[in-house]
Amino acid sequence: MSASILTGILLYVIPLVIVFFLYFRRRAKRAIRHAEALQESRESGLTEPVSLHPVIDPVRCLGSSSCVRACPEGSLGIINGKAYLVNPTVCIGHGACMAACPLDAIKLVFGTEKRGVDIPYVTPKFETNVPGIFIAGELGGMGLVRKAAEQGKQAIAAIKELQGSGKDLDVVIVGSGPAGITAGLGAIQHKLRYRIVEQEDSLGGTVYHYPRNKIVMTTPVNLPLVGKVKMAEISKEALLEFWHGIVGKTGLRISFNERMEEIRPDGEGFVVKTSRGEYATRAVLLAIGRRGTPRKLGVEGEELPKVVYRLIDPEQYQGQKVLVVGGGDSALEAALAISEQPGTDVTLSYRSDAFGRVKIRNRQRLEDAQSNKRVRVILNSNVLRIDPATVLLKCAEEQIELPNDAVIISAGGVLPIDLLKKTGIRFETKHGTE
Repeated sequence: MSASILTGILLYVIPLVIVFFLYFRRRAKRAIRHAEALQESRESGLTEPVSLHPVIDPVRCLGSSSCVRACPEGSLGIINGKAYLVNPTVCIGHGACMAACPLDAIKLVFGTEKRGVDIPYVTPKFETNVPGIFIAGELGGMGLVRKAAEQGKQAIAAIKELQGSGKDLDVVIVGSGPAGITAGLGAIQHKLRYRIVEQEDSLGGTVYHYPRNKIVMTTPVNLPLVGKVKMAEISKEALLEFWHGIVGKTGLRISFNERMEEIRPDGEGFVVKTSRGEYATRAVLLAIGRRGTPRKLGVEGEELPKVVYRLIDPEQYQGQKVLVVGGGDSALEAALAISEQPGTDVTLSYRSDAFGRVKIRNRQRLEDAQSNKRVRVILNSNVLRIDPATVLLKCAEEQIELPNDAVIISAGGVLPIDLLKKTGIRFETKHGTE
């Protein structure tokens, strides 16, 4: 072989070798990161997805990474050439991974063998086993913006076909997330008498509770009165601004800070009892999330204005003495975010003796904040009383009174499932099934 031919071959081969070397090195580094993320989830006890999530068939999966790239939450990774759910608790069942898989190696399921998820039975028209009560959106297992909105639209179309019952309202819509807002727009379009009640102080549903600047993935959706809306990657703030704009343009009426408390059958319809009154309606559409109502402590002073159940803006607590109650990631993250504000004095109270099911990084950040005296942690403690200028904690055999300007309670939520079961709505417990 002549030198010129050998030189020519090398000119082609060497660049290919370099490209393959760089590719496989980057892939190996990525696999290490994904394996570390999976190990962190396991060590933190965060292995149970909270909603609809993917299950990967290892025989079919070839590790193409298309599902990893498609996942907007970063919950998937490739380890040893196979896809894994490495961050289970952040998965919201977007479904983009299943659509992106070229080999149909992914299916979406509810619950796991260890943790069952209660999903209500609904017909193709989103009516429950109780005629006249409909469910759309996250409560039914579908929290995605586009699909929730589509379900709200279809449910209202079905409600429009119900026979009149002489009630004051045609439909009471509970919740003002994507499903509830779209249903309200459909009610206006179909000239239905409606009322939307929302327990929060603003619209958005689950999106309203997302962290600041969180990116939300959605796809084009057809909205009643509005038409086709094209969205892709959009921040939480931009999406909420969009919904507020729709409400302003269409005149959609939403009653905020009004919590549903009971649904009673009443002849051919229902009476919906809320924290403000009662409404006679021929149909009810439940467009509520799975967060439920914030769990309260049930202590004296909890009704004071300084007590809230989620962190909205850490900056509002500058220069204040703040008590955060809870032992999950949301409590730790709230305490850490507030501790970064100038002049704050932050105390984290938790009833157990250790933070079990939290991310390792949050635990490490909290330890750093403790060592730097930015956060005071009091374990094995419970709130006894909340006063305008102080809080009283019970710790083992002693009581501690702390100066206090604000209290944030991050103790989870109470799902409305028991309330709905009393109404007769049937639920099915899913253990890793579609």
